[in-house]
Amino acid sequence: MTALLPEGLRDRLPPVADAAAALEARVLAAIHAHGYERVDPPLAEFAEGLGSRLKAGGLQDAVRFVDPVSQRTLAIRPDLTAQVARIAATRMGHHPRPVRLSYAGAVLKLRASQLAPARETRQIGAELFGLDTVAAAQEVVTVAIEAIRAAGAAMPSLDFTLPDLVDTLAAGALPVAPEKLDLLRQRLDAKDAGAVAELAADYLPLVTAAGPFDQAMERLRAFDRDTVLASRLDALAAIARAVEGRATLTLDPTERHGFEYQSWLGFSLFTATSATEVGRGGTYTVVHEGGAEEAATGFSLFTDRLIGDPPVIDRRRLFLPLGTAADAGAAMRARGWVTVAALEPGDTPEAQVCTHFYADGEARAID
Repeated sequence: MTALLPEGLRDRLPPVADAAAALEARVLAAIHAHGYERVDPPLAEFAEGLGSRLKAGGLQDAVRFVDPVSQRTLAIRPDLTAQVARIAATRMGHHPRPVRLSYAGAVLKLRASQLAPARETRQIGAELFGLDTVAAAQEVVTVAIEAIRAAGAAMPSLDFTLPDLVDTLAAGALPVAPEKLDLLRQRLDAKDAGAVAELAADYLPLVTAAGPFDQAMERLRAFDRDTVLASRLDALAAIARAVEGRATLTLDPTERHGFEYQSWLGFSLFTATSATEVGRGGTYTVVHEGGAEEAATGFSLFTDRLIGDPPVIDRRRLFLPLGTAADAGAAMRARGWVTVAALEPGDTPEAQVCTHFYADGEARAID
């Protein structure tokens, strides 16, 4: 029984753990190449402070416990973005804007779902603080695509959404009673045309304004007869042009699930090897001490989904027979080989799960 782990937690064994670490290194290198510097927040924080930066209700996902030192309630992070936002707003509040930060680490949720049974996952991402411009969004979306390509996805998919679209319309061009607004969002998100027509028929065209990016944009512009959304749609078109040809682009303007924290722009990232999204991002607002607000844009990727199931692993291992000179092994490692040295007579390449063995100064494949 001592080998059992709590539900939703698991060991990552070789070679999967090695593959995950290598993938994470490649992704972080791609992000760092754009000037995003690494931060590494603690695994747990005071629950009150962390909860103030998570999206509404986010602390319900957190594992909490009483700190024996301070006697205050701590929370293990269910999401890294909130911690990075805290660092930008406090420890780096004096830094000239924009501030570009990257991160990677484990997160833990109190409960899992049937579709996502893992409670502990690894999260990689980048955040840009201090700008709410098309140029900032273009950069973040571009970095996200390059990060996924560094993970091995030749042609990722990028699905845009406009999280506050319904709120914007309801407050002006197409008024909706406040008590009906949340229900309208849900019906639009579910693409329930009949239910939308029953509640607010003016919004019905939004149900079909989804799909391949160019087609969906045409429908949205036709819907926007009063040009209330013109500047927003122009901005979205400019962001899409920045990654055109490097990703398959789609648009679902009323998608809200998981984007409650975002403001005017949201996006989901997909690859051919994952049945669900491998990342998510968009624009949001950071609240500083004292209540001052700051715009931010960022994205998060989920390592386990990027690896795929089963993971794609290059596990070339070179067996060095007993007595192989140390400088010979060093020379093969310099050529990119992973070497496994025999430490006792009778050791074999098969026992050490090697794909090649060293002989006469060369690596030879094991038949």
